[in-house]
Amino acid sequence: MDGANGSPFMKYASLLSILVLILAYLFRTPPDAVLDDRLDVVLSSLLRAERKVGVNDVARPKVAIGFGGCVDLIVDGVSLMNKMGLSTTDQPLHHDFIENAQQLAQSFAYFFAPGAASERFVMNKTLFSELVETSRGLSGNRWAVGGNAPVMAGRMAKEGCDVLLGGSFSPDFTEVLSQHITVAGNVVEEPDIHLILEYPAGASWGQYTSRRANRYIVHSDDHNPYLDSMEDFAEKLQDFHPDLLVVGGLQMMDNFPFKSAEREALLSHLADMLSSSSVQTGIHFEMASFVDEGLMKDLLTLVVPNADSLGMNEQELPNLLSLLKGSNITVLSDPNPRVATVLDQMRELYSILNQRYGDANQGGDGAMGRRLTRLHVHTLAFQAMIVTRGSQWKNTMSATAKASLTANRHVCGSPDIDPSKARLIMDDSFSVSRQQGSQRIALEENRPVSCWHEDDYQICVAPVLVCTEVYQTAGGGDNISAAGLVLQI
Repeated sequence: MDGANGSPFMKYASLLSILVLILAYLFRTPPDAVLDDRLDVVLSSLLRAERKVGVNDVARPKVAIGFGGCVDLIVDGVSLMNKMGLSTTDQPLHHDFIENAQQLAQSFAYFFAPGAASERFVMNKTLFSELVETSRGLSGNRWAVGGNAPVMAGRMAKEGCDVLLGGSFSPDFTEVLSQHITVAGNVVEEPDIHLILEYPAGASWGQYTSRRANRYIVHSDDHNPYLDSMEDFAEKLQDFHPDLLVVGGLQMMDNFPFKSAEREALLSHLADMLSSSSVQTGIHFEMASFVDEGLMKDLLTLVVPNADSLGMNEQELPNLLSLLKGSNITVLSDPNPRVATVLDQMRELYSILNQRYGDANQGGDGAMGRRLTRLHVHTLAFQAMIVTRGSQWKNTMSATAKASLTANRHVCGSPDIDPSKARLIMDDSFSVSRQQGSQRIALEENRPVSCWHEDDYQICVAPVLVCTEVYQTAGGGDNISAAGLVLQI
């Protein structure tokens, strides 16, 4: 024994402990590797959930989708603003429509900083022409088939459906559509151009930095607001006998300078077509960025009561709910809401609409219409669905998973999902409601889609593998909603 300096055993033990710590540090599992493993498990679990249900290739589901279409010119939004010489403004302002360059800069800034999607009609034809010509000269610009109806039609055809598409297109336009899409509508020489101003998360424009990737859309479309394909579409619909009828693109009417009572007449004609559809045909209405309160009220009277299913994003949900509750339109809402907030809003919307409109046999408050049996809200971080138990909508869990996967596939621009280009931003657990004492549900990597029953409906929530290398956000909601619907008809 070495009394002065301690035993040799103690010295060696100390050295061994230090060596163990060094080796543990050198060979530790990096945090990124843990996250990568987690993403791999979530991805494989979502894919497994998606594959539980297939589309019948022998008897392909039949879907009718209207209305309209355009050609999208996709550019980097900040580059276009800079090239146009539009400097940042100290006054980000909401404008219902755009009349001059200053309003464009103010409106772009208003939505750019929070990273909220928006779409605006440009009254000034000269300004819009300048924007288009400038966009043509920007490096990296891309052209794509645009419009809610053609985008949803393309996704549903790709996923195994036969589609009747209502819209007026040029011959060049129809040539690029899937062979499983039949067009009902007039032929036009030149399709309308819509400008898609994309920007990634963290993009800078002057003093503003975007909180998330999104797009700002401008158009000067004077064809699609008139739903001019509706008559031909309605005629072909009678022999098509669809399993599902989808209505979208009605935001083209938003703040459009119609003549007196012109818009109401068009929507009344649409309402007649919807109400005369077979009860065996599901009807889905895809919401959009609406700011015209008069139009929204017309939609609540003429379109929404005729729909079994509604699809919308985190901006459109509180907007619609606010108007239903007698308040003003909410132009801008939280672009990254918590799960509990969205679920509470969905429950409230579901309850209000069904109390107001009842079902086909028993209307509420004297109103006749279809009962809302499906509600799908797509956000950046997660997908959420409410589906009435016993309704015609099937496979809610798999549909929610497919919607989640489609979000990544579309935004990343690839059918194959690369976990190294994705991240989870949904919390590891979430409350099912903002009410005190509400149940919390943990995100389980092996079973990432959480489903449970409440009242007369089922709720399913799935995390999104958020794409970190954005190819395109425009058309995301249309692709997501279409993909979710495919597995439920």
